[in-house]
Amino acid sequence: MSESDRKNPEKFGPTSPSAGQAEPASTHSEVTRTYLEISSLTQLVPGQPPSVSATLQRIDPCTVDTWRALYRQIGAPWHWHDRDAWDQRAMAAHLERPEVRVYRVKAELGQVWTDDVGFLELERHSDGSIEIAYIGLDQRVLGQRLGGWLVSKAVQTAFAWGAVRVWLHTCSLDAPAALPNYLARGFSVTRVESYHRTVSLNS
Repeated sequence: MSESDRKNPEKFGPTSPSAGQAEPASTHSEVTRTYLEISSLTQLVPGQPPSVSATLQRIDPCTVDTWRALYRQIGAPWHWHDRDAWDQRAMAAHLERPEVRVYRVKAELGQVWTDDVGFLELERHSDGSIEIAYIGLDQRVLGQRLGGWLVSKAVQTAFAWGAVRVWLHTCSLDAPAALPNYLARGFSVTRVESYHRTVSLNS
């Protein structure tokens, strides 16, 4: 995610409950954040072909409502709350930036194509690098070998856009397969850090 998202990880999260409502169940956890990068497309180790037909499609333009729907759907199981504090104006301004591109994964489930089984946001930075700001899959398609495919597509798409390197970070709240997947695709760890965060047990 972007530098501004990372500066204060503890400020993001569910809003406080209204008066009279019960406090949501939560726990204070130490979280490990791992930064990774891949500096050349030749370093990419593509994942196996998925077991279902799938495509990655850019959403252009991407509305705030579309972005938020995918963000909640894909990220809720993994405590994605970094952008919850962004209001409509801030989110719209972010999505309108030419340095930001948003994609969705369409996949054939049974005999029906559905267009909301995966989410990718890329952000170009001033040093020529491209960050995989968000990447994830819907719970319905886990186990279909889409994880390796999607990371491979993200890297290929970023280099096709002109990246000098592609980077991301993941944390210990993410899917257990996330970090092993990035390493298997050829990413190298560049930095590891820890921070404390209050994690809602209801999200």
